[in-house]
Amino acid sequence: MKIIEVKDYQHMSQKAAEYIIEKVLKHPSITLGLATGGTPTGTYRNLIEDHQKNGTSYQNVTTFNLDEYIGLAGTDINSYRYYMDDNFFNHIDIKKSNTFIPQGNIKNIEEECNRYEDLIMNHGGIDLQVLGIGSNGHIGFNEPGTSFQSKTHIVKLAPSTIEANARFFNRPEEVPTQAITMGISTIMKSKEILLLVSGESKRNAMYQLIHSELNENFPASVLKNHPCVTIIADEAAILDLKIPVTKK
Repeated sequence: MKIIEVKDYQHMSQKAAEYIIEKVLKHPSITLGLATGGTPTGTYRNLIEDHQKNGTSYQNVTTFNLDEYIGLAGTDINSYRYYMDDNFFNHIDIKKSNTFIPQGNIKNIEEECNRYEDLIMNHGGIDLQVLGIGSNGHIGFNEPGTSFQSKTHIVKLAPSTIEANARFFNRPEEVPTQAITMGISTIMKSKEILLLVSGESKRNAMYQLIHSELNENFPASVLKNHPCVTIIADEAAILDLKIPVTKK
């Protein structure tokens, strides 16, 4: 794992965008795995700004999102389809037909999990997967205890995850308790992983990621087994990590 230390969230977002832009320019038909939530929002803002100023094109890019809430239609303001359209896709030249997100509001969720897994594989897998990390070590919505062999599946969200996501909803009781998520083995098949970590609230997770052994009770620990992981983390998240890092 390569760890790049940056000053703060703004700097992390800028460096992450630069990293992604370089990949897109080198490989215009790249397949990106994308994340939602608070961590990547600044990265998407920087990507949009670059597209508008420098014309970086996403016309031939394909994207797969990590997850989606069960029970929410893509038009729901709290769905991850809405988030991606509003925070990224609507502001660049990507073809919406090349942007894939699990459908959380269909009857047969198990079938949707299988369809999504097959879709990823049929597109040749993911070239660069962008990840965040939960305070409990989850990646995607793979909560503690998820098998490292898991493929795209239904997950019951942990109370800490529901609490963390409640800030995006009007009332806590509106937060969905289940989601579809790429499995850990699905994520690990990505050719490259870019992990973004920011803030004091992620400090313990970052410390465990670096210093803990492989353990399904801390899902992110599986990243130790991936051959190509780059972590961009800010000072607040990386304090007292006590390992060599690259400062940017």
